[in-house]
Parts: sequence; structure tokens; C-alpha cells
Amino acid sequence: MSKKIKDILLCAIFASLTAIFSIISVPLPFTPIPINLAIISVFLSGGLLGSKLGSISQIIYVILRIIGIPLFSGISGGIGLIYSPTGGYVISYIICAGIVGLVLEKSNQSVFIYFLSMISGLIICYVFGTLWFMLITKSNFINALILCISPFIIADIFKIIISTSLLWKLKPLLKNKI
Repeated sequence: MSKKIKDILLCAIFASLTAIFSIISVPLPFTPIPINLAIISVFLSGGLLGSKLGSISQIIYVILRIIGIPLFSGISGGIGLIYSPTGGYVISYIICAGIVGLVLEKSNQSVFIYFLSMISGLIICYVFGTLWFMLITKSNFINALILCISPFIIADIFKIIISTSLLWKLKPLLKNKI
């Protein structure tokens, strides 16, 4: 199989994983932002595919969301979802995967670096998503922190630990396959 076809397939697989993981969500009664598992796939796409292909896989995910394929949290799709309070988080997946991949491409591979790359990506998601939330909902900064970050920190740390563990196990296994 040619490298180009392999790259296309890998991007499609990780876009699909992000879609599947976003369906697995828990709505919270006090915020329009649900807890979901999509960020795990985002971290792994950057970590396993690298900055370029990881970002491309998330671009595919965002495009699928924009054109309305119902593969997302709440099993819905369409451009309106991008302009929702969660739209900034979805768009930030592109940058997050790129940051994770870039950090790993520019450093020696260790569990600590895996963890730091994902923390860096998560910070991008928090900043971009929260600013987007503030713009869409006209919320002030403190309210946005209460609704968009504080309820998610513990769960997101667990997602980073899970993603770091998966990446640590999968990367050597897939080194010559991807």
C-alpha cells in the first residue's frame, strides 16, 4: 500500500475515533459543555500520527461535523453546532493534535514528554474553547471558568493519564506500521 493511501486511511480512522469518542458523553446540568472522551482520540492522533496527519484527522472530523453528519455528542451535526458554546472546543482539536504531535516530534520520547504534550494540547483546548464560549454566550471570564474549565479538570487529567498510557504502549507497537 502506498504511503499516501496509508496516510489517508489513518486520518479517516482517527477522525472516526474522535466521532465515536464524542458520542460517549455525559451532559452536566449546570453547563452546556458535556463531558466526553473525544480528547483521548485527539491526543492519540497527534501522538501516533504526528503533527501534520494528527491535525488533518481532526480537520476531517470538523468538516464532517460542519456538513451535518450526525456523529457527535447528542448524535447531531450541522454548521450550527460549530456556532454553539462547544464549537470552540471542537475546532481546537485541530490545534491540540498538532501541538501534541509537534512536541513529540521535537523532543525525546518519554512518558513525561507524552504527558506534557497532552497538557499543552489541553491548555490550547481550554483557552480557545473558553474564549469561544465567552464570545457565543456573552459570559464574563469568571463565569466561563466556572462553566468551562473547573468541572472538567479532574476528568481531563484522567483522560491525559489514559492517553499517555495508551500512547506509551501503542507507539512502540505501531512504530513501523504507521
